[in-house]
Amino acid sequence: MKKAYYPDGMPVIFDLQVEAEILGCDLRWSDKAPPMVVNHPFSEEMNFIEKIPEQGEGRLPIIIDVMKTLKKAIGDDTALFGLVCGPLTLASHLRGTNFYLDLVINPEYATDLLSYTSEVAKAMSTFYIEAGMDIIAVVDPVVSQISPNMFNSYLKNEFSNIFSNIHSQDAFSSFFVCGDATKNLDLMCKSNPNSIFVDENIDMVDAHEILSKYNIILGGNIPLTTTMLFGTQQDNMKYVVDLFDQIGKDNLIIAPGCDMPYDIPFENVVGVVEAVQEPDLIRKSLENYHKKEIDLEIELPNYHKLHKPLIEVFTIDSEVCAACGYMLETAVDVKKKFGDKIDLVEYKWIKLENIHRAKKLNIEHLPCILINGEVKYSSIIPAKDKLYNEIEKYL
Repeated sequence: MKKAYYPDGMPVIFDLQVEAEILGCDLRWSDKAPPMVVNHPFSEEMNFIEKIPEQGEGRLPIIIDVMKTLKKAIGDDTALFGLVCGPLTLASHLRGTNFYLDLVINPEYATDLLSYTSEVAKAMSTFYIEAGMDIIAVVDPVVSQISPNMFNSYLKNEFSNIFSNIHSQDAFSSFFVCGDATKNLDLMCKSNPNSIFVDENIDMVDAHEILSKYNIILGGNIPLTTTMLFGTQQDNMKYVVDLFDQIGKDNLIIAPGCDMPYDIPFENVVGVVEAVQEPDLIRKSLENYHKKEIDLEIELPNYHKLHKPLIEVFTIDSEVCAACGYMLETAVDVKKKFGDKIDLVEYKWIKLENIHRAKKLNIEHLPCILINGEVKYSSIIPAKDKLYNEIEKYL
């Protein structure tokens, strides 16, 4: 990949389940995506452990070996990222969707669990720094799914301590988040990372303005599916030069919005790199560019004549995106409660027809939950009891 794309920086592994597997979660494996957590050791009871991963456990030996190998091979001119699972996402892996209710009704337990998962993140950071990683990215996609009050109460100090620990080891830090985390960006900045990476749910101009107040670098946010997967090379080039035109090059890293879908065309990534390296030349080559619009005929349900409530969950891909996975899991738990009284369907953004379906429904942010065609929860994972009560209104 180094010889094909010539990236300035590169994550060595993008897998938020490494820690969870060591701590007792079972995984489901996929041919074209990272594994996903399929069970939660603390889902039934508010248990607690104090086990910290060790370098010889799980998949860490091979990960650390690859990091050292890459550092030796390309580390002189490529910034290498070591990605660790953030404390909120790891707590969700261990406790499941019940943790979002814990944040409201079991604050002492939630605080203790987040304190523990933060210690895990610190340990993993140290392993990766010792393996030669230049930047430690704390990847916590579900941060977008909680309110600023929750972030301030539970996470601001935890992230501050994690980033401080990274800086004390002479490494750079980054905060990766998925979904519409706009409401939390200011607080994320106050936890003092060197950079924040966001996905396509966030407006880069607004984000850059917020981050610039703190002199924090913004990374992102080429859309993974609409542009990188389904777009042309010119679409990708245009997105990059448009970002430069809107916010300049200061404190900006051009990157995919998250981990790239497996089947992204090779030439699209090459186009991104060319646009970053030679924006003036690419801008001139795009003078006659016109984006080709694909119009698919999408038939929506007749929401006014449904025989029973219909829950629709729109995700980027619940098998890859943790925030999407936990929003879908909440809906699945509710389906188990109501059984045949309700219908449930997931629409993944990695399918072109679902992108057009979302546009027809005027969906702006992912993941989200609709009931009978109306968006009820957008970039917020609801507590199950709230979703229960909302569905009861339709029965």
